[in-house]
Amino acid sequence: MSILTLTVNGRSRSVDVDPATPLLYVLSDDLELRGPKFGCGLGQCGSCTVLANGQAVRSCVTPVSTVTSAEIVTLEGLGTAERPHPIQQAFIDEQASQCGFCLSGVVLTAKALLDRNPRATDEQIQQALSGVLCRCFGNVRMLRAIRRYAKEAAV
Repeated sequence: MSILTLTVNGRSRSVDVDPATPLLYVLSDDLELRGPKFGCGLGQCGSCTVLANGQAVRSCVTPVSTVTSAEIVTLEGLGTAERPHPIQQAFIDEQASQCGFCLSGVVLTAKALLDRNPRATDEQIQQALSGVLCRCFGNVRMLRAIRRYAKEAAV
């Protein structure tokens, strides 16, 4: 066990964990964050996605020791219920969420892409999201929400 310091959602947090522990377990078990979800445990479904220095990463396969110098943002770190981040507001406006299991993957992957490439094409958005599995097939509304956010962010 080691005491590691992480910056999560703008706050410095110290945890006493095995450095090989997946970041997801530290976020959910030690820091009690519920945005990233355990899905497949193999980094293939995207439900555990977080941002590390602006890049979408699969927290279920990311050892916590590899992100101690990163700024980590989870879905709940983007905005609040009272003041949602614009991408979250776009999802609300488009009613683009059903069960919410894939939201960390969809929202954070899209945000990372659009932060790097604000004028991403539909094909580029779909390619970026191709590794995020959605069980309820809300994809059409999700893509509409992502396009809305991209258009509003570009203004």
